[in-house]
Amino acid sequence: MAWVLLIIAGLLEVGWAVGLKFTEGFTHLTASIATVAAMIASMALLGVAVRTLPIGTAYAVWTGIGTVGTVLVGVILLKESMSPLQLACIALIVTGIAGLKAL
Repeated sequence: MAWVLLIIAGLLEVGWAVGLKFTEGFTHLTASIATVAAMIASMALLGVAVRTLPIGTAYAVWTGIGTVGTVLVGVILLKESMSPLQLACIALIVTGIAGLKAL
């Protein structure tokens, strides 16, 4: 169950990271409320997950989901560019997280 909560926390991290773009410096109330709510929920679920998961692994997975997910949303939905070098760096992040999980 902790892994499920951690994955949901990571997806919420993607939501709040992308949401920051839409708050426009926290000047848009609805986007700001949604972003802050996602931040709180993400951190709360991470906190619950680390009760049973190792903190280093859990944090790496959480930030990895957030990083990779935010990049993918940026490229796919927001039409941001992605160079081959950036793609390789994202692959390194995924490889590192998989390595931590495997050990």
